[in-house]
Amino acid sequence: MNSTIAKKIIHVPRRFVAEEWGGTETVILEISRQQQRAGWQPEIYTSMALAKQRNESIGGVAVKRFPYCYPFFGLSTADKAALDKKGGNLLSISLFNAMRREKNVRLFHAHALKRVGGEVRTAARWQKKPFVVSLHGGVFDVPTAELGTMLKPIENKTEWGKPFGALFGSRRVLDDADFVICVGQSEMDKAKKQLAHDRIAYLPNGVDCAKFATGDGVAFRAKHGIPSGAFLALNISRIDAQKNQMLALEAFAKLRAQQPNSFLFLIGPETQPDYAKKLRDFIAANNLGDRVKILPGMRNDNPELIQAFHACDVFVLPSMHEPFGIVVLEAWSSGKPVIASRVGGLQALVRDGETGFFIDPNSNDAATDLAAKLNRFAIEPELKHKIGANGRREAKSKYDWAQIGQQLESLYRRAEDNCTERK
Repeated sequence: MNSTIAKKIIHVPRRFVAEEWGGTETVILEISRQQQRAGWQPEIYTSMALAKQRNESIGGVAVKRFPYCYPFFGLSTADKAALDKKGGNLLSISLFNAMRREKNVRLFHAHALKRVGGEVRTAARWQKKPFVVSLHGGVFDVPTAELGTMLKPIENKTEWGKPFGALFGSRRVLDDADFVICVGQSEMDKAKKQLAHDRIAYLPNGVDCAKFATGDGVAFRAKHGIPSGAFLALNISRIDAQKNQMLALEAFAKLRAQQPNSFLFLIGPETQPDYAKKLRDFIAANNLGDRVKILPGMRNDNPELIQAFHACDVFVLPSMHEPFGIVVLEAWSSGKPVIASRVGGLQALVRDGETGFFIDPNSNDAATDLAAKLNRFAIEPELKHKIGANGRREAKSKYDWAQIGQQLESLYRRAEDNCTERK
């Protein structure tokens, strides 16, 4: 690659910390690694939300963090913490200035909208560089109830940050982007109906198939007291009403009648402490404490995450809303079958009866249906292995990060062409 070519790719999520890991963080880190292998210089610019260090390296990628605030009067400490955890519309002038002054930038890649997205938009225009936006969900394809939960911390609060939103063109981010990337098929379909341009593409998330191919499930079971012959259902996701772990608990309570030697593990950071308390109250009320365990979120480099996939018999994702479902790819790569909600991006990801089973999280008998499907995997080991093997082939053939990285590079080049035409 010619050394005179601008090489930096600046990824800008709202927050990025190893202790509060999710699908978006996985995507940003993995595409950054692919870009490094291709000779580019990706860096992650973000806020100090939930972080203790200004600068660090995560997975070999430089992360630079900047001071921020939520421009609302009357926010309590608890309100700020809730906004940090999920959906906070933050403001960071120092982040904008850093992007505006950065040298040797090829392209800006925003992984957030609102004020953060507006800062990326304006910095890119200042530098006369292209910018793309990834929609990781929660824009066009988000349930009203979830949106209400995200906005609850700012209810009845006076916002003083609107002039900054206008200054940065926050409402113009998607209209002005040189390309809009949707990780979910359903989100893309809705984006195409609502945006006035055609600079939109579907690019699924990926998975490091080799990373998840092997894992010490025996060690995980031994550490957590799960007998080798016991049936283990696993969920890895944020402890959050969106992820709907309550349905998994209700189904597991029913499963216990048919499979007494069964366990359920819920692993993930608690983005909604009140919801986590409801889960623990249900566990206690139904005497499930010896069979259900909630483990806090683990760093993405914690080997226990892969061990957990290999320890389980089935992976369960009963979400109310799911833009894509990258954990499904991780379960598949581990050779495990999945049971997932027929919602959002999962509808285009899972093939019912081939790579997993669907449930309807909104049906009155959802818990009974989920319990029945869990029981089917418990009593039909050959079905469990068949669907798990189908999923592994699906992940390897369509979703390996190397393939996704090549497709993203193609979209970057189209964004660069669009930016040139705009000039």
